[in-house]
Amino acid sequence: MNPVELIDPLILVISLPGSTERQERVRAQLSKTQFSWEFLEAVRGAALASPPKEYQPKKVRRLLGFELTPNEIGCFLSHKKAWQRCVAANRPTLIFEDDFQLMPHFENVISYLMAHPERWSAVRLQGLFLVDQELLEDLGKFRIVRNQGDAVGATAYMINPEIAKRLLQASQDLYEPLDHFLEHHSKHGIKFVAIDP
Repeated sequence: MNPVELIDPLILVISLPGSTERQERVRAQLSKTQFSWEFLEAVRGAALASPPKEYQPKKVRRLLGFELTPNEIGCFLSHKKAWQRCVAANRPTLIFEDDFQLMPHFENVISYLMAHPERWSAVRLQGLFLVDQELLEDLGKFRIVRNQGDAVGATAYMINPEIAKRLLQASQDLYEPLDHFLEHHSKHGIKFVAIDP
């Protein structure tokens, strides 16, 4: 029996044109891995002539007490571009913002996820805050967990095309920052697992 040939994920790094220093750091890190990857041009929120049609300023003010900044809107639209690419490519997609820092076990994590697609659909690979976790699987150098709170941030996560479709459908109205939206289970029905550390 022939072994199943694993496909690599589509790896997208969201970055604004002209972010030279950040892009050099990205190249330095990802060039040391076995994976191919590409930059995805970010949406510059400050350059938008008007807010996008899905933006709901009244709802934002009611829920948050203030409106999203142009940068927050641009960030959300940039991630939507990544989800659209995921759907179009019909491949699991790893989405980075351009300020990530790779851990030594990065390639092991991605190889494991690609070899076991039945065990995940959406995985957060980073968080800005430590939160309580439920252990799902201990794989030695890393663990698969479910965060018991919002670790905040959207610097690195991996999704499959079906999840990308659901995120696109659920973001037809935009009224919260992207990282909060990713944890808004009641809106899109998606429960991310996470990698620790």
